[in-house]
Formats: sequence, structure tokens, C-alpha cells
Amino acid sequence: MTFLDLLKAAQVQNESMLCVGLDPDMAKLPAHLPKNRQAVFDFCASIVDFTADLVCSFKPQIAYFAAMGAEAELERLVRHIRDVAPQVPVILDAKRGDIGSTAEQYAVEAFERYGADAVTLSPFMGRDSVTPYLKYKDKGVFLLCRTSNPGGDDLQNQRLLDEPQHPRLFEHVAQLADGPWLDGGPVGQIGLVVGATYPEEIRRVRALAPTAPLLIPGVGAQGGDAVATIQAGATDDGLVVVNSSRAVIYASNGEDFAKAAKRVALETRDVLNAARVTN
Repeated sequence: MTFLDLLKAAQVQNESMLCVGLDPDMAKLPAHLPKNRQAVFDFCASIVDFTADLVCSFKPQIAYFAAMGAEAELERLVRHIRDVAPQVPVILDAKRGDIGSTAEQYAVEAFERYGADAVTLSPFMGRDSVTPYLKYKDKGVFLLCRTSNPGGDDLQNQRLLDEPQHPRLFEHVAQLADGPWLDGGPVGQIGLVVGATYPEEIRRVRALAPTAPLLIPGVGAQGGDAVATIQAGATDDGLVVVNSSRAVIYASNGEDFAKAAKRVALETRDVLNAARVTN
């Protein structure tokens, strides 16, 4: 199965467009847990256990693990997801962006060391920084396109030439992803990251890249509107994956943290599904 096939199957089986981001901050672990790497694994594994039937993907953020020297725990976590939720794809949030042999090594890291099904990338060094990942035909990539942070305007919202008829940079990235950069690869192998804080720009990206899966962070803690997100991006031809991280995993600071995460994940999934039905 390709990544897109796996993602479609997970969305159907779990009736979900929700991705839960696994961003473990040791300082924010529930009060009863010790502050060590084993506790980080236990925390994330419990979140997975309680939400695995409510999501279409999990998205561990590599920086949170690497900063505390917990790469081994990240490897264990991906294996745990495979054990308890083999139908749910793993998107490694790494935002890598390099060329040549270095990009090849990052691809090995994402797909062979960690066993991810997809990875987030920065496309701004050009096509040759993405090509090594596309050699893994059953895997997917998500290119940063129109991100939810305010500083995204500095580059992504700028026009290629200072004239209204020319595309903005994020529009150009969207055109490349659903066109020449695929270069005969599987449909949907290249997806795009578009922030939930910009629903009109999600709509524009979807128009330019009708078959690219959209990974949409910013719902929850960053204030993105889940309903507007779905109505802007979800179509019959294009999948939407809506990520929520902190709002889910830190729903409680008590011993009920995993149950609280399940409750918030269920509520978010149902809101997204209701928006899809009325779209």
C-alpha cells in the first residue's frame, strides 16, 4: 500500500480526519509521572493506546524527543503504534530540508530508522532536496506550504514578482507538489502543510493542488477553526489531515491524562466529521 492508500484506509476505518501530534515536553508531563525519558515514552504510549481508534494518523515531533536524548524512545514509540494500531500511519514531523547525500541520510532516518510512513519537509532548497524521499514509493512527504505561524508571511505570502498576476510563494509550492515534482510518482505522494489559521488560503491551496493530501496544524491550542478548515480543504479528491497536539495530549495534568486526551480527541473528531458532512 502507498502512504495515501494507508491514510485513506485509516480515515475510513476510524471515521476520522484527526491526527494527534505527539510533542512530549518533560516539563509538562502529568504531575504524578517522573521527569525522565521512560516517563516520556509511557506518556506518549498511553495517549496512543487511548486514541488509536479515533485518529487517522499520529505525528511525533522529532525535536521534542531529540532535545532530551530520547531518540530510542521515539523508535520504541513507533513500534508501539505498529503493535496497537497497525492501521494508523505515522507522520514524522521533522521539517528536514537539505540536498544530495545529506537528504538521502535524512530519508533513511525517517523511513528506515524510525519507520515512519511520511515525513514533513521544507521545500525551499528545491526539488533535489525532496527527490531522495520520493524514491521510497510507498512513503509520503508533506511540504511546508502556508504555515500557521505569523512569521510565515515573511516568505510564503510574498509574490514571486511584485505584480498582482504572479503567484505567491506558497501558491507556487502547491503547484509544484501536485504537478512537476511528482514526476510520475504515486498520486498523493506529495502533500502540503497548510495552517488552520488561514482557511481562505487552504481553499486556494486545494484549488491549485486538488489531489495532494493536506496536513493542517493549528487546530486547538493555536486557535484554528476546525469547521472552516474542513470546509476549505476537504474534497472528494483531496484528503485533509487535521492535527491537534497540545489540546489533546495535555488535556489533563492528572492521572486521568489519557482518558482526558481520549475525550478531547473524540470531541475534535466529531466536530471535523460534522463539518465534512455539511461541506
